[in-house]
Amino acid sequence: MTRKFNFCAGPAALPESVLLQAQSELVNFRGAGLSVMEMSHRSSEVVAIAEQAERDFRELLSISDDYAVLFLQGGASTQFSAVPLNLLGDKNSADYVNTGQWSKKAIKEAKKFAQVNVVASSENTNFTSIPDFDSWQLDPQAAYLHYTPNETIGGVEFLWTPEVDVPLVADMSSTILSRPIDVNKFGLIYAGAQKNIGPAGLTMVIVRRDLLGQASAQCPTMLDYKTAADNDSMYNTPPTYGLYLAGLVFAWLKEQGGLEAMAALNKRKADKLYGYINNSNFYANPVELASRSLMNIPFTLANADRDKAFLAEAEESGLLNLKGHRSIGGMRASIYNAVPEEAVDTLVAFMQDFESRNG
Repeated sequence: MTRKFNFCAGPAALPESVLLQAQSELVNFRGAGLSVMEMSHRSSEVVAIAEQAERDFRELLSISDDYAVLFLQGGASTQFSAVPLNLLGDKNSADYVNTGQWSKKAIKEAKKFAQVNVVASSENTNFTSIPDFDSWQLDPQAAYLHYTPNETIGGVEFLWTPEVDVPLVADMSSTILSRPIDVNKFGLIYAGAQKNIGPAGLTMVIVRRDLLGQASAQCPTMLDYKTAADNDSMYNTPPTYGLYLAGLVFAWLKEQGGLEAMAALNKRKADKLYGYINNSNFYANPVELASRSLMNIPFTLANADRDKAFLAEAEESGLLNLKGHRSIGGMRASIYNAVPEEAVDTLVAFMQDFESRNG
């Protein structure tokens, strides 16, 4: 079977070697006589999988013991509620930065539990930029500051980390593990797995331990970070197969040379695609140069009437899931860790050919 190149924003591409290993172990996991999907989450095999996955995840991101690492369910969207329910403590307000669709969703959910102060917004530029930090209206009494380092839909990315005096909270769903970060600058990081980690259904949370234990009385037990931390993410049955696949991805990342190597590869891929778009009169990217995502690259054609033909021909050429989000239109190439450089080279060659025939 010939695999095609998958540019989906999520669920996204997984490394082929990881899929092949999972395939070989699907029915009989390492001689156990059954699949990981059939095992008790408290079995020695699954506990060992979870422990190894956590060790590798911590190693990749240099996470100290000051932080708990949680393997949770519900997707990153569940964390939109869990964050204020866990971190407000005796305060009633929190700061949020609005840079796109996922920021807006986090803000909308947080307003159910807290007074939300939108400290900065790029809505006036149609979310094609990041507000200059000097313009942010920070509240020193806020319980925390929440931002979205990479907006999957709009293709806007923070290539810097805000320096604030309150706990910094980040939705890193579409940028985690794409490059090194200093975890010590954050109070809490959360990420849906379905972009750079594994299949949909698993959510990673990295939370500083001193922030545990202050959940509000109305916080459901399943959303309480301390409950998860105290039970090693095993308070209930975790998404065991997703956890297993995430562990394989973490091991794969280490084999590739870790996050420094992935950062170099991801920049090279992005530079190739942006470089072609920048020098074309047929394609365009709306995001300001300093805020362009290395993971999600939206682009438009000079004539939108050509969009359907572009997508149909791209699919025939083995280039899948290039249609832009319904709220924006156009195209979007998501080039996460597992998207090989060959995929970007093939996409650029296709774009050149399509332009030569339709420009």
